[in-house]
Amino acid sequence: MDWYSTVRFPSESADYRAARDKLLAAERDLRQHVEQVAELRRKLPLGGELPEDYAFEEGAADLANKTTVVPVKLSALFREGLDTLALYNFMYGPAMKQACPMCTSFLDSLNGAAPHAAQRLNLAVVAKSPIGRIREFARGRAWHNLRLLSSAGNSYNRDYHGETADGGQMPVLSLFVRRDDRIYHSYSTELAFAPPEPGQNQRHIDMMWPLWNLLDLTPEGRGADWYPRLTY
Repeated sequence: MDWYSTVRFPSESADYRAARDKLLAAERDLRQHVEQVAELRRKLPLGGELPEDYAFEEGAADLANKTTVVPVKLSALFREGLDTLALYNFMYGPAMKQACPMCTSFLDSLNGAAPHAAQRLNLAVVAKSPIGRIREFARGRAWHNLRLLSSAGNSYNRDYHGETADGGQMPVLSLFVRRDDRIYHSYSTELAFAPPEPGQNQRHIDMMWPLWNLLDLTPEGRGADWYPRLTY
């Protein structure tokens, strides 16, 4: 084999090393392909201009504050010097008895990453429920690092495919960019809307979700029928 590791672990067999070197080459190829896909994403032309400056509702920065509610427009989510905005559609509509467990698991992880991400981009989470209901749920999850918005009073979810025609909620991460004081759609995780391959689900945000990447390292894998729950 022309590409291999010089690392050896205690008591490993020759069969293990041969199989591991084959896997290592596949991991290298995957890394290269991931970068190729990321480059294609970066080279996308500008998407459509924002049809309106959506007005959301937001609470205070302190999640413990249960009374403050302020309007905030999408354009105001951009900070000085940071011209990219990522908005995640959290599946928690007003008709839902509980929040989506899968979205919740993802946002548990994103909450930890948010202070780091904030050095490079603007980040917020949008849900269709009233802002008080969103923040009540967020307090129970200790989402102190996530900027939470309610889209109850606008058509953002519907326009950017976070909501179906019958009011069903959809998970989607969308990115917007600011160019010369105008805002354009840049990218959305459209694998959520494409037909999944057998056993693949949509996997539209897997690269950003540590849970699945960790489980993929194990001999047991993800498990065909296992999904996160709100409580254990």
